[in-house]
Amino acid sequence: MMGKTVASDENVKLTAWLKDKRKEKGHTMRSLAEILGTPHSFIGKIENQERRLDVVEYVRYCNALEIDPADGLDIVIGG
Repeated sequence: MMGKTVASDENVKLTAWLKDKRKEKGHTMRSLAEILGTPHSFIGKIENQERRLDVVEYVRYCNALEIDPADGLDIVIGG
């Protein structure tokens, strides 16, 4: 049986990667939220592992950052 994924090691690695990429691209939480059309608190909840992304949200998040979603999946799959 799978436990909650929000606190999983894989999610911690994935959200850290997303946060690093956001900063690399020069985005604040507010600027990224604006691109995604979400409140900035959405970004904060993702980065603080209070909320997880579903697969469609993840792809949109990556697209907004202009990064390849497969790179993040490699982190999750590779452990």
